Amino acid sequence: MPRQPRRFLPGIPVHLIQRGNDRKVCFFTDRDYIIYLDKLRERSEICGVAIHSYVLMTNHVHLLCTPQCSESISMMVQGLGRYYVRYINSTYQRTGTLWEGRFKASLVSSERYLLTVSRYIELNPIRAGMVKHPGEYPWSSYRHNVLGKEIKLITPHPVYLALGNNERERRFRYQSLFDQYIPDCTLEEIRVATNKAWVLGDGEFKQQIERKLGYALPPFPRGGDRKSNKYIAADKI
Repeated sequence: MPRQPRRFLPGIPVHLIQRGNDRKVCFFTDRDYIIYLDKLRERSEICGVAIHSYVLMTNHVHLLCTPQCSESISMMVQGLGRYYVRYINSTYQRTGTLWEGRFKASLVSSERYLLTVSRYIELNPIRAGMVKHPGEYPWSSYRHNVLGKEIKLITPHPVYLALGNNERERRFRYQSLFDQYIPDCTLEEIRVATNKAWVLGDGEFKQQIERKLGYALPPFPRGGDRKSNKYIAADKI
């Protein structure tokens, strides 16, 4: 089956996941997390990618980010990946690949899904049973977006900035969103969209992206037109 082409557009947020090869560990010590985040900040600035939310798990990474141009994200991931693999292989006397094939990514509707995806990312350590509260996990943007710890890597998205008139107000209102349960169907919707490189948004958002790209996007409607003579005839067989 052919690979789905990359569909990144300037100014459209992206939820990105990169997993360790065979889902094996890719962060071994605190220093590894620090090195990765430092290089991520450097590469995101060079390539023109704004990072809004992130979490580094032991064997995978989630990012919510917005590119300045269509190639920004791919360039950032490639440059970061090459550096980090060399660092890990040199540090731990290993060889070979560290990450599985291609990273997974989906375009995200700012109006409907951006803050939900941000919470989805920062709640990963909770779902994994690693901590009881997202603030306890040190390798997440929650510390910046809610607790006010300065993380130079983070660039707030306009939707986040619109939560309040000042930083304290924004953090309070964003934190209050964590009191709201994310339905299982929404969690699954986020997972499927990212794994299959689908657009995460309503029909209008998808049509907007299709107009910009100039071609139709999956998922495509299944079956025929139920009102057509061909479909009715087939249904009677």
